[in-house]
Amino acid sequence: MKIAVVKYNAGNVQSVIYALQRLGVEPLHTDDHHEITTADKVIFPGQGEASSAMTYLRDKGLDKVLTSLTQPFLGICIGLQLMCRHSEEGDTDCLGIFDLGVKKFEKGIEGYKVPHMGWNIQVCNQSKLFTGLTNPYLYYVHSYYAALGPETIGTTDYIVPFSGALHKDNYYAVQAHPEKSSTPGQIILTNFLAL
Repeated sequence: MKIAVVKYNAGNVQSVIYALQRLGVEPLHTDDHHEITTADKVIFPGQGEASSAMTYLRDKGLDKVLTSLTQPFLGICIGLQLMCRHSEEGDTDCLGIFDLGVKKFEKGIEGYKVPHMGWNIQVCNQSKLFTGLTNPYLYYVHSYYAALGPETIGTTDYIVPFSGALHKDNYYAVQAHPEKSSTPGQIILTNFLAL
């Protein structure tokens, strides 16, 4: 199975590659159009800043490539945010796969720190991505969140309820880091590889 991990100058990609290797998969970290379009599955992970990430994607023509794919596709963390329509981070127009806005958590709310960092429960809808899981605790690190919408398949509550996971056609996305979420995260990645 050929797995392409999209290269776009985002951080935290290596931990996703290690997680896939632990599952017996040797992924290809690439921004090559042909390698991405011919992969069996595509993963779009990372941590970073929305406007600079979108600039890289547009400069490389990857914005058009990623939105035209038909194979299973998984966005992780900022990958989920960039799959939305617009992000408040840098007032950035994103890929628009999900017609949702990405907003910044409000600071100064008593009892809540920004960024949202640590373990939180995700209430899951019926989805092949969550087979074998019932509202797992997953690991989060983020200051921005995607609003709730019709494509939400997992909801997380931190300051406000937000989309912890999204699905539309062949496109899936999770805000948490499955590669850092112990057994539940491994199950999510295994389920994605089985799609």
